[in-house]
Amino acid sequence: MYSHHFSINNIPFGIASSSSHAHKSVATRLEDTVIFLDELARQYPELSKETITTFSNETLNPFAALPKSEHRATRKWIQSHLINLTSLPLSTRSPLSESTLHLPFAIGDFTDFSCSREHVLNAGEAVFQKRVLPTGFEYFPVGYHGRTSTVVSSEAPIVRPRGQYRDATGSVVFGPTKRLDYELEIASVIGKASVLGEPVKIEEADEYIFGLVLLNDWSARDIQGLEMTPLGPLHGKSFATTISPWVITLDALEPLKIPAAPRTAEIVLPPYLQDPDPAPTFEIELKAEIQPKGAAEPTVICTSKFSSVYWTLRDLVAQQTINGCFLRTGDLLATGTISGDVAGSNGCLLEMVAKGGVEVNINGKNERRMFLDDGDTVRLTAYAGQGVGFGGCVGTILPAK
Repeated sequence: MYSHHFSINNIPFGIASSSSHAHKSVATRLEDTVIFLDELARQYPELSKETITTFSNETLNPFAALPKSEHRATRKWIQSHLINLTSLPLSTRSPLSESTLHLPFAIGDFTDFSCSREHVLNAGEAVFQKRVLPTGFEYFPVGYHGRTSTVVSSEAPIVRPRGQYRDATGSVVFGPTKRLDYELEIASVIGKASVLGEPVKIEEADEYIFGLVLLNDWSARDIQGLEMTPLGPLHGKSFATTISPWVITLDALEPLKIPAAPRTAEIVLPPYLQDPDPAPTFEIELKAEIQPKGAAEPTVICTSKFSSVYWTLRDLVAQQTINGCFLRTGDLLATGTISGDVAGSNGCLLEMVAKGGVEVNINGKNERRMFLDDGDTVRLTAYAGQGVGFGGCVGTILPAK
C-alpha cells in the first residue's frame, strides 16, 4: 500500500524485521520492498565503519545522531544500489507484506505544540463558542510536554481509556471516555542533540532535525475538558500517541520547500523566531480517514495542507531551546492538530462536532460520527509529491478494559 509514496526520491529510514531477517535493524523502503541496511552494507561496505555499525541497532537513534554528512552519504549510497532492485541479493530485501515495521526511535521527550491557527479558532468555537486566539499564540509556539511511554508505531491497537469527566447532568463520573478523538499532526524527530543552557539558533534548526513522521495524538475530550483547569491535559492525552513507522528526511523534502504562512503584520517577533530562510516549510498534502468496523472502504473526513500552519518545525526547535532546555536524539516536536480554513479540512472530530459531526460510509449506508466508536480504524496519510510520502499512520479502537 502507498507504493507511490516511496520512490527512489524518498529513501526513508525505519526499523524492520522479517521471517528471513529475524532481528530488528535499520531499513529503508522502495515501493513495496523493505531493504535491510545491515545486509546491504555487508554486500557493499562503502560507507564509514561508524555509519555501518549503526545499521544493526534496534532503533534509529545511533544513526540519527551521526552528522548530517553521514546521513546524506548513506542516502546517496542507498539510491545508487536501488537503481536495479531485483539484482540485489535476496538477503538484503523483503516484500513489505512479509515484513514487520517497528517503532523507529527510542523517544526521550515529546512536546506537542499548537501551530495551526485555524485549529485553535475552531476548537475555541467548539468548546467556548468563541473564535478567539489565546494571547500568546501569535507571539510564540505554545506547547506542552506529553508522555513518551505510550508512543506507539502504526497499526498498534488503541484501547479506549477510562477517566473522570462530567456526564450530561454535569456530575463528575468515572468510566470509559465517550468522546474519543484523533489529531492529524506532523512531528520532527531530533537527530543531533543540543547542549543544556545553549539555545539552538533558528537558522541552525535543520541540523538538529533528522526527519519527519506523521503523528496522531489520540485525545479523550471529556476527560481532557475536566482536567485542563487549571493545568494541562494528563489522562486525556497520555494513553496513546501513534507515529508512522518511516522517518522522511529533510533531504527528501528539500525540493518541496515553500515560504511559511503569513504572520500577523503588526506583531514583531523576537530575534530568535525571525527565520532568515525564505522557504522554511514544505508543501505536504494531509488526509484523515475513518473505516468503521465491517466497512469495506474508509471514508475521507479531512484533507488539509501542512503549508497552512502558523509556526514551522524550525520555529519549534528555536522555541523549545530558547530557555536553555536541551534536545536529545529521538525527541519528538509535534505541530498539534493541523486544520485548514475550508470545509472538510478539520484535523480532529472536536472541530466537527460543532457542525453536526461527520458522516462515514458503511457499505453504502451513512452513519454519523460525533466521536470515535469501538472498532473504528483511523488512518492518517501524507504525500509531498515527486514520489515522497509518509505512508500510513493507523490505529484501531479497542473497547476499554
